[in-house]
Amino acid sequence: MAKILIVDDDPDVVDATEMFLKKEGHETATASSRKEGMQKVQEFAPELLILDCMMEEVDDGMVMARELRSQGFTAPILMLSSIGKVLGQDFDRDDEILPVEEFIDKPVDPRILLEKVAAVLNKSN
Repeated sequence: MAKILIVDDDPDVVDATEMFLKKEGHETATASSRKEGMQKVQEFAPELLILDCMMEEVDDGMVMARELRSQGFTAPILMLSSIGKVLGQDFDRDDEILPVEEFIDKPVDPRILLEKVAAVLNKSN
């Protein structure tokens, strides 16, 4: 199974996501901010990053994804967010603005999350 880093400032989302991923046999690590997430990427070397879009700043997840890609991070990134509901706009991946494999609206159905995790991990192998 894969090493998955979850970066989200909502402890309930982190706990639930981690529980479902561990049940599937994945090894997980967590961070609650962009700064902590950047450190954990270096320490944990995840094979998949599950990243919240809005944390301390409204664009922390987007900035983190772009920063990681510019540093050569090639593992898949799943972006979780309620920003579409908050702003009333649809968001999707974009190599420059939002360089992620999938953009998933919160709240996320655990079954859908696990399907997306499996799909992006299969693509990257």
